Amino acid sequence: MGRPRTRPDAVAGDKAYSSRSNRARLRRRGIEAIIPEKRDQAANRKTKGRKGGHPIDHDAELYKERNTVERLINKLKAWRGIATRYGKTPESYLAGLRLRASVIWIKDLTRTRAESREPRRSSRDVACRDPSCGL
Repeated sequence: MGRPRTRPDAVAGDKAYSSRSNRARLRRRGIEAIIPEKRDQAANRKTKGRKGGHPIDHDAELYKERNTVERLINKLKAWRGIATRYGKTPESYLAGLRLRASVIWIKDLTRTRAESREPRRSSRDVACRDPSCGL
């Protein structure tokens, strides 16, 4: 049977995926493309004048969320067991993902608590740590 088929409302990608064919494929399937336009594509479109088409728009807020997800994936891959897929079975690989995600979450949680207890420093405190400077 398999899992039920689902269609996303939008797909976020970086500028490498901003080709006309990728956008056309997504448009045919009724999926919004959240992909910024490359500078050279924009310049070529502008040189064509009216025949170049309209500027491509994308939701900048959704694109920022893509960056957050990508950074998390890079943190997960920083663990060698996940990056090289040492897990021989899907269960062991998933267990590794969960373990790494837990470690990232705990580190982030302890870092946030430590920062909230630390007093804010002024630029003068950072500039002069030597007791002889008179501050």
